[in-house]
Amino acid sequence: MNLKKYIVHPTRYLASIFVLLLFCLPVTASEKEDVQATINGQFQAFLEDDMSRAFTYASPSIRSMFGSPQNFGEMVRRGYPMVWRPAGVTFLEHKETPQGRTQDVQIFDAAGTAHYLRYFVTQTPSGWKISGVQLLDVADISV
Repeated sequence: MNLKKYIVHPTRYLASIFVLLLFCLPVTASEKEDVQATINGQFQAFLEDDMSRAFTYASPSIRSMFGSPQNFGEMVRRGYPMVWRPAGVTFLEHKETPQGRTQDVQIFDAAGTAHYLRYFVTQTPSGWKISGVQLLDVADISV
C-alpha cells in the first residue's frame, strides 16, 4: 500500500490554513468605514454632476473599460438611475468573500422604490476603489 499519496505536504497544509484564516478574519471598522466613504463619495459626485470626481472612485479596470469620465457617467445615468440620483442610501452587510470585499447597499430612487446593490471594491495604493456593482433581488440580502 502506498501511503505517500495520503500524506499532505506541510507547506500545502499551512497555505490552506492561511487562506481559510484570511477569509475568516473580521473586517475592521476602519476598512468598512473607508469602503463606505468611497461609495458615498461617488454618490455625492454624481449628485453634483462631477463626472471627473465620480470616475476617480472607479477601479483601474473600470476606468480602462469606459475610457473617460463622460462615458462612465453616461453608463451610470442610463443603467443605474438610482445610483445617479439616490434619494436615500443605507449601508447593509459588508464582508470579505472569496470574490473579494463587498458592500451591500439599499438605495431609494426619487419615486421611493428600494433597490439593492452589491458593490465590489478593491484596495489600491490610492485607497479603496469600486470594481463592480451588481443589482440584487431582495431575497439575496441579509440585513
